[in-house]
Amino acid sequence: MKTYLESFALASRSDEDSFVLNYPYQLEMQCYSHTNVYPFKIFPQKRLKTLSFEPITILYGGNGSGKSTLLNIIAQKLKLSRTAPFNDTPYFVSYLEYCEFSLAGALPKESRLIASDDVFDLLLDRRSINQKIDRKRNLLFEEYAEMRGMEYRFDSLSDYADLKRRNDAKRQTKSVYTAARLPKELNGMSNGESAFSYFTNEIKEDALYLLDEPENSLSPKLQTELAAFLADSARFYGCQFIISTHSPFLLAMKGAKIYDLDSVPVTSKPWTELENVREYYEFFKMHEREF
Repeated sequence: MKTYLESFALASRSDEDSFVLNYPYQLEMQCYSHTNVYPFKIFPQKRLKTLSFEPITILYGGNGSGKSTLLNIIAQKLKLSRTAPFNDTPYFVSYLEYCEFSLAGALPKESRLIASDDVFDLLLDRRSINQKIDRKRNLLFEEYAEMRGMEYRFDSLSDYADLKRRNDAKRQTKSVYTAARLPKELNGMSNGESAFSYFTNEIKEDALYLLDEPENSLSPKLQTELAAFLADSARFYGCQFIISTHSPFLLAMKGAKIYDLDSVPVTSKPWTELENVREYYEFFKMHEREF
């Protein structure tokens, strides 16, 4: 199993204090304040300085714990390819100057960050296209009824196309007539199935991937399948993953190193000790007799 990114060091408390003491007045003139210097003032409070990575590393924590911020910092420092925008501020570039990282070798060019927004954009694009196809289908239904009901005179060769459509409508059922003239829908899959296929299509061999809450839109069954796909990609196809997630199905991946961003200091923990997983465990234990 491969590890491309070995470690990543964040800005220390002294680094952040130095930045604030030398606060550029130009930013203050742009209505930014010392108290809102994102992404500064997040990780020193968690006593988090350096992360070391395995082939699969997971960033766990509640909303606002810094999971996505941490992925964005790593992605920007490594200059990874990405599509979805992020909460960029005038301070982001300054923060990155304090960060350092260690690679095992050259970083594959296919390496990238995949955010949940990338998947949502795909689903919205497909929905928009399919809605246009639905509208086209309704127009063809109306055309079919009109063609079957009208008498038509063939006066010249310029009328041939209309005559052919009329004859087709006379000979064919509505479904056959419509299907022959209708663009195909992009797929017949649900949102969850489309989201799952996005990952299986986009993740290639031998690369580093940062995944921001990939479980969004996925059912528990598909989350289990995604976990198996990611584990196989790391084990057999030379991929390294850094994943932010709440999903117990992803957290339970064998051999994954998990950082609990809710703890102070941030530490690595077994998945069974995480608060989110314990909540699931207690819930099902309480309802055990109902199964």
